Amino acid sequence: MNRLAGPENSVFTISQITSVIQELLESAFDTITVEGEISNCKLTSAGHYYLTLKDSGAQLTAAMWRSYTPSLTFVPKDGMLVRCTGKLNVYPPHGKYQLIISRMEVAGAGNILQMLEDRKKQLAAEGLFDEARKKPLPMFPKTLGIVTSPTGAALRDILQITKRRNPCVSVVIFPAMVQGDGADKTIARQIKAANDFHLCDVLIVGRGGGSLEDLLPFSEETVVRAIADSSIPVISAVGHEIDWALSDYVADFRAPTPSAAAESAVPLKSDIMRTLAAYADDFYTTIKQKVENMKLVVRTFNPENLELQFRNIEQPLLARFDNAKVALLQNMDARLKDAKQHIAMCVQVLESASPERIFARGYSMVRDISTNKIVRNAAHIAVGAELEIVPARGKLHAHVTKIEKSHADG
Repeated sequence: MNRLAGPENSVFTISQITSVIQELLESAFDTITVEGEISNCKLTSAGHYYLTLKDSGAQLTAAMWRSYTPSLTFVPKDGMLVRCTGKLNVYPPHGKYQLIISRMEVAGAGNILQMLEDRKKQLAAEGLFDEARKKPLPMFPKTLGIVTSPTGAALRDILQITKRRNPCVSVVIFPAMVQGDGADKTIARQIKAANDFHLCDVLIVGRGGGSLEDLLPFSEETVVRAIADSSIPVISAVGHEIDWALSDYVADFRAPTPSAAAESAVPLKSDIMRTLAAYADDFYTTIKQKVENMKLVVRTFNPENLELQFRNIEQPLLARFDNAKVALLQNMDARLKDAKQHIAMCVQVLESASPERIFARGYSMVRDISTNKIVRNAAHIAVGAELEIVPARGKLHAHVTKIEKSHADG
């Protein structure tokens, strides 16, 4: 402190004060180890890590040069709780102090990441992330809705790409806070408003890049459930490609950036026109071919051709009719002939069994006049019986005077 001692009206330069602070700070701490949660972690093209370490009450900027990174056994990410060893350093051009990290190790799951992981498991168990719930994006949207900050770069990118790809698509902006307290409620409220009044065909919900804390509203349960309840297909476009939020899992489509979301939602007008032109050409060619075919058919419809076509149709039918008629007559003749033969045979059999024929051959019928029964056995007649004999012609009456029995009668 003696270096700054002097009269009350002494004036010091910024460099003098910073130099004293640097000497005091760097000499007071040799190698220290601190524990905190990573935020705003960035890896430069030169291989250096720049990040912020924080706890519930303060934050400390830090850097890890490329010469120390080979000792890492993991990839540092926002939200990780780490234990860092290094030296405090004052950077005079910016007037800031930082921790130069020589060794970094995981101290446990970061509070934010652990909270998000727990919430993700809970919502997934309810089925909010199931693929079966996701709706397809409309092929030709008339109106695009955007839920984001009205002053953010993400909105400008989406509007520029939409205008370039298809200026016929209308855009409805639903302004919302995208970070800080209450941001999740404004986002959810705007998603609900878009659905309640059917203000668009597809809805982009997102923002530009930021730290894990900045993106937290898009992982809040209110936003996740609002997206799940949306009847309008939702595209989640939160941060850069490496960023993520729970809205990515519940949305119908996840875009790596807001610009990519606009490209996914809005089809190129030139592509649509080319497709329609191709369809029109195919349609015209098909119609033209059908018309030519019909002309060829119509040309054949004159009296001579019609008569010839009628004859071509009639002749086979008449031939079939004549053949059927001949076959029917032949079949009837054959059946009649068979029937006549069968009847003749029956008549012959009946005539041969007729009593008249039998009597004509010399047979006669004998009847006992007293009993009026036919006499079939002489043993049944007594001497003196009166008989009636019926030959083929006339009748005879006889008186039995003698009976001769056959040997079979004993």
